[in-house]
Amino acid sequence: MKTGRISGAEALVRWAHPRLGVITPVHFIKLAEQSGIITRVTNWMLNATMGYLRGWQESGHTGKLALNLSAHDIRSPAMAQRIEDQLDAWGVRPELIQFELTESALIEDPDAALAALSRIKACGADVFIDDYGTGYSSLSYLQRFPIDGIKIDQSFISPMLDDPDSAVIVRSTIELGHALGSQVVAEGVENVRVWQQLTEHGCDQAQGYLISMPMPIEELARWQSRGERVVEPGIAAADAHSRCFDPPHLA
Repeated sequence: MKTGRISGAEALVRWAHPRLGVITPVHFIKLAEQSGIITRVTNWMLNATMGYLRGWQESGHTGKLALNLSAHDIRSPAMAQRIEDQLDAWGVRPELIQFELTESALIEDPDAALAALSRIKACGADVFIDDYGTGYSSLSYLQRFPIDGIKIDQSFISPMLDDPDSAVIVRSTIELGHALGSQVVAEGVENVRVWQQLTEHGCDQAQGYLISMPMPIEELARWQSRGERVVEPGIAAADAHSRCFDPPHLA
């Protein structure tokens, strides 16, 4: 956030249904988890992500691409091995990928989660806690698990200008994350006043519609190649309206 430059993006799947059109994850990921096919979805996303990262790597692109893992993925002993195999098969540098999972995914089976995350970390990829503050926010989990960063949920970010309690939670979480040696990302940043307050609190990265609307991954490199600062102090960024990729992160 000190530079206003792009540092990466988050990959989210969209279901292109032949009759219902584009369906967002909120409408089908839970069903995929309940039906047991979430691993197939994750495997497809992992393979697609590696393919794009290989292209980025060859072109000299250095931004990270974040990929979400579900609780079912973390419980599977095969997932960490699959990640290692994909990195080897595609020849992708592990520092280009970032895995994200929620607090609830950690506590469902802490021992399995610790084993899986330790292997993921050992291969060189980053691990972040997603939607921090909406689950079981335990300091013991931040100490126990090999975490590189936390992403503060937008339910605290959006109201922080008008809600003193939200503002205190955000500021305290940033301080806590830094004290534990973790990066801190603010989710759901939609206006410059929120951006400025987060910058004053020392937040490391921001993600939200102030930076960009979702876009197809094919457009991301071209959008980023402009090489300009996306957000300047006191200046609102123009939205880039598009379809199916989560907003980039800013550092």
